[in-house]
Amino acid sequence: MNAFPRYDQFVNRHIGTTGPDLSAMLQTLGVNSLDELIDQTVPSHIRRKDKMNIPAAQSEIDYLNQLQLVANKNKLYRSFIGQGYFGTHTPSVILRNVFHNPGWYTQYTPYQAEIAQGRLEALLNFQTVVTDLTGLPIANASLLDEGTAAGEAMLMFYHLKEKKTKADSPNVFFVDQNVYSQTIDVLKSRAWPQNIELLIGDWKTIELPSNCFGVLLQYPNKVGKVEDYKAFVHKSKAAGIHVAVATDLLALCLLTPPGEFGADVALGNSQRFGVPVGFGGPHAAFFAVQEEFKRVIPGRIIGVSIDEQGDPALRMALQTREQHIRREKATSNICTAQALLAIMASMYAVYHGPQGLRKIARRIHDMTASLSASLQSLGYSIDSNSYFDTISVAANAGEINQIKETSLAQGFNFWYTDQGVQLSLDETISEEELLQIVQIFAKAKQQSAANIQISNQIQINSACIRTSDYLTHPIFSINQTESAMMRYIKRLENKDLSLVHSMISLGSCTMKLNAASEMIPVSWPEFSNIHPFVPKNQTLGYQQILDELEAYLCEVTGFTACSLQPNSGAQGEFAGLLTIRAYHESRNESQRNIALIPASAHGTNPASAVVAGLHVVVTACDEQGNIIVEDIKAKAIQYKDQLACLMVTYPSTHGVFETSIKEICQLVHDNGGLVYMDGANMNAQVGLTSPALIGADVCHLNLHKTFAIPHGGGGPGMGPICVKDILKPFLPGHTYAGHKTAVPPVSSAQFGSASILLISYGYIKMLGESGLTDSTKHAILNANYIAKKLSSKYKILYTGANGRVAHELIVDLRMYKEIGISAEDIAKRLMDYGFHAPTLSFPVAGTIMIEPTESENKEELDRFCHALLQIHNEIDEVARGEYPADNNVLSNAPHTAAVITSDSYSKPYSREKAAFPLAYLKQGGKFWPSVGRVNNAHGDRNLVCTCPPMEAYMTQ
Repeated sequence: MNAFPRYDQFVNRHIGTTGPDLSAMLQTLGVNSLDELIDQTVPSHIRRKDKMNIPAAQSEIDYLNQLQLVANKNKLYRSFIGQGYFGTHTPSVILRNVFHNPGWYTQYTPYQAEIAQGRLEALLNFQTVVTDLTGLPIANASLLDEGTAAGEAMLMFYHLKEKKTKADSPNVFFVDQNVYSQTIDVLKSRAWPQNIELLIGDWKTIELPSNCFGVLLQYPNKVGKVEDYKAFVHKSKAAGIHVAVATDLLALCLLTPPGEFGADVALGNSQRFGVPVGFGGPHAAFFAVQEEFKRVIPGRIIGVSIDEQGDPALRMALQTREQHIRREKATSNICTAQALLAIMASMYAVYHGPQGLRKIARRIHDMTASLSASLQSLGYSIDSNSYFDTISVAANAGEINQIKETSLAQGFNFWYTDQGVQLSLDETISEEELLQIVQIFAKAKQQSAANIQISNQIQINSACIRTSDYLTHPIFSINQTESAMMRYIKRLENKDLSLVHSMISLGSCTMKLNAASEMIPVSWPEFSNIHPFVPKNQTLGYQQILDELEAYLCEVTGFTACSLQPNSGAQGEFAGLLTIRAYHESRNESQRNIALIPASAHGTNPASAVVAGLHVVVTACDEQGNIIVEDIKAKAIQYKDQLACLMVTYPSTHGVFETSIKEICQLVHDNGGLVYMDGANMNAQVGLTSPALIGADVCHLNLHKTFAIPHGGGGPGMGPICVKDILKPFLPGHTYAGHKTAVPPVSSAQFGSASILLISYGYIKMLGESGLTDSTKHAILNANYIAKKLSSKYKILYTGANGRVAHELIVDLRMYKEIGISAEDIAKRLMDYGFHAPTLSFPVAGTIMIEPTESENKEELDRFCHALLQIHNEIDEVARGEYPADNNVLSNAPHTAAVITSDSYSKPYSREKAAFPLAYLKQGGKFWPSVGRVNNAHGDRNLVCTCPPMEAYMTQ
């Protein structure tokens, strides 16, 4: 019964172009209805004939009320499980001003550095925290999780050795047996495609073979021991073997840094620096290296440079080493990071400072030592006398059963092994809880009374006690009051353009609305405080949501099975390709190792194929951007015995629904291959067509694009994969899922960054079947509207058979190079108009790719078009010789407030022309870039990737 529907439906808040705006836009496009436009855009032979089996939309209030009931099915026990995930207190000033703040979470990856100085500084702080605590000189701006970071270290070492010893490349990677189990399993998924042999054993007794290229140690290890690795590390390096150490940033406040005992790489999870555990994620992994690895380190590096005025400015450094740029030459497929979570972790360090962090670490350690002493007084044996926060308590089977029964009855989770019980403490533990734990163990010994034995002696091997300082930069000692911290966060936020300012029309990125009702539940404790390894009966709410989400995504794609594990789009590509490899191997066709990839593909496609052990064969596209069918056919036949798959994006990366897609997929199938569809452009498919309908076998979905997870300034993201029945047995498994699968885990946690799956779940529940389909239609409408408006001055590079674009369009700017105006000049000039540039020079150099999404209204679309049309007038002025080619509003863009207000202003054009070229910019709220155009070459020649001297901040 729905006799009294709520007025306030979410679809009306999400879709921007409805009512009179819709009528006006359709008139501009010369069509009578939205369906007429869709018929002209999407080929009829791939259209859905039925509606998706997805429930009708819920209102926001109904959704949140029902979700609370589902959340209540999760049991909020106190978890002392550890294993890489710990309780933490997110300081309220960070929770409210960063995690809950769209000014932070709706930013894009900081490729346009001039309007991203705030998050660049926060990420530079993160890198400084990591380098200081690990004792290594260079760190990246985060990776996806600890397991994948370990995989990146292994692959980095492997490819370095491969280059040096091509004839007989070493292929053995040693992993200590006390590395976290989930990390070892993720390593298996990276080792298998590269034919790397994992040697798992005891570092104390192992004799490393001559063909060993690298080592991974855990510090402290999974049973809590703090081991002195110094001699082993030196011996390994003397044999030419690289060493990586997985570690814990909070522990390193007390422990000797890995860099000081010779490690080449230190990696781990920064989660316990104020980031909720969230049933496994998202969290920011860290990765630090010695100087010699700076040009091969995976992920992004934030570096210090200067701007056009010679003032300090930050940017992403050494970008040519990014793997999606290297394409088939890649040694990694890392394309994104966990920027928002790295920012939170950096703010945690800034807020607490070195003294605060040390006090937190010391409190945890002292309480662990007191727990150890208390349990020993009860007659228990503790496995080690050198630990940080985790102790292993020996117990017999009867005692283990009694402890488990009592602890669960009191709402506590411990970690159980065959030998006893492990307890990992964190900053959230109280003295009352510590006493409860002691009493639980006392009961198992039939002792009625128990007390805490206070211990404040450091229980760490003396060789492993830290003596060096850390976080000595002033930024970590001036923000310890909440007022100071609040203002610092706001000062950084104000330097960055996000969706709170204007549309971000990045093609292939789908920067749509990240609705508050989708976001709010992520920080509900019933979701944010669940450890990923708790008993399954404590996560019934999560299980219901995940099961429903898998079913919805299968319905959207037309496939029958789904894995939610990949925690980025590139990880989804990798996971999908592994399922294809495993399928072929199951049929005794392991020779199938060729991946056909169109020249227009996103760079992660060939990078993921290489990491999955496939050989890339590039296929050609025509001048209209379409895949050349005859070239696909010729290469499919040429490699028919080795063909593993085709990787294809649909609609194409050029923003067009190619009419030959079903024929292309059939050609691949006819020659023994499978079809992997990149889901980057699913925002043009949902409800209208599907990967299954075009003939694909597997696809990944960028939930941070199509399904509303925010980009967070460069992560988090999620890339689940959906597959046909034949690939279902080959979906990635997990260490703690209770069953083995053909494909090892690709992420540390079973459901990747599980807590943000709530966002996509809410998006689907509140839009329902019709709202999802309407969102796709309006995304296509908005793109075609912009194409029509701009076509009076600009060349639209590619269109479909009926002259329409899909959900994005490419504007050709190459012809302006003749008069000295580059695509970059136009991108930087857009900043003066208050807009983030569209995607620059991808997939075609010298162009911009625009994707408006369905969330923008006509007023915003018109404002954006007016800006670009006015910029074209400025180009014409240069063409007519009114301004020099090297001294005009475009070549000098962007213009900062400091430049405009300078007493020595000497530009050949007025201040008004520079800063207020259109009337709307004078109405208040103009966004000012905080630095001028950044000098990229200077930053790479003079690489600095930690906090600069305090004087540099004073000039900004």
